[in-house]
Amino acid sequence: MLDILGKSFEFDLSWDLIDRMKNKPCSIPDHATFRILFKRYITAHLVKEAISTFDRLEEFNLKDEISFCNLVDALCEYKHVIEAQELCFFGKIKEIGLSVNDTKIHNMILRGWFKMGWWSKCREFWQEMDKKGVKKDLHSYSIYMDIMCKSGKPWKAVKLYKEMKKKGMKLDVVAYNTVIRAIGISEGADFGVGVFREMRDLGCEPNVVTYNTVIKLLCENGRVRQAYAVLDQMLKKDCAPDVITYHCFFGCLEKPREILKLFDLMITNGIQPRMDTYVMLMRKFGRWGFLRPVFMVWKKMEELGSSPNEFAYNALIDALIQKGMLDMARKYDEEMLEKGLSSKPREELGTKLVQGGEDT
Repeated sequence: MLDILGKSFEFDLSWDLIDRMKNKPCSIPDHATFRILFKRYITAHLVKEAISTFDRLEEFNLKDEISFCNLVDALCEYKHVIEAQELCFFGKIKEIGLSVNDTKIHNMILRGWFKMGWWSKCREFWQEMDKKGVKKDLHSYSIYMDIMCKSGKPWKAVKLYKEMKKKGMKLDVVAYNTVIRAIGISEGADFGVGVFREMRDLGCEPNVVTYNTVIKLLCENGRVRQAYAVLDQMLKKDCAPDVITYHCFFGCLEKPREILKLFDLMITNGIQPRMDTYVMLMRKFGRWGFLRPVFMVWKKMEELGSSPNEFAYNALIDALIQKGMLDMARKYDEEMLEKGLSSKPREELGTKLVQGGEDT
């Protein structure tokens, strides 16, 4: 209920609810309660109100390290990292007796810069942690390896992995997933598969993300048969594939019949296609000039109760135009406009973009 009120920006009612909870022994506000409130204030960009809420937590005996970390985590999650940094290193952190060199706090802020995609800030902050003598743990390294991969420097992530091994750090599945991708991109798929085998030999159980990472590496390198073998391993290990698993294959397969067979298998195995699955397949078949598979995917989308969005309509219309079926393309173009969806301007259909602010 508190989350629903917060989503609707009903913060006065949220506090009324908290006051009522305070008077009921079975529903006394706890850390989880205020974690929700922090999140909702910050998603609404009401940072001052979120910080004021932390100040009020004394009356609930909850003004402590957990609440402070929840506040910082929410600020970093929703891209208010500058405010989080000011709060931690120049603000209230001393009030609750938490060290400014605390690894957990630094990891949150590092992850915040990562979420914002400010790569230079990430590098700056990583170096600052060393200067301040902040102890870097597994989570610190996992975040920074991910930063290196996402910023287009996978070889630097591999270097960090070797540094971790030298320090005797035991990697978890999240760290291994990043390393497999990084080493696969920078040194080749075989090296990525080698790290995959290493993690299993060391007793670290792969998850669906691990398998997807390996499958994607193999598919990108044209080794589809090996990728299918990894898919078989997943099923034998009771690690259920997800929609991303199948997307890896759809991205590299080049025979419509094989793609449709795998698409049917995906649905048979209980994996619900996402809208971007339908769009990806229709665009692919449309580019190749195969209209029948486009309609098969469209029909399956309707059968499974998915309502096409503007991207799905545009993929279908583009395929129809490519085959010269302008009347049918116009029909779907009109249909999507009736649904209030945005259509692409197309010369073939006599539609054009209306320029705003022009005199008529």
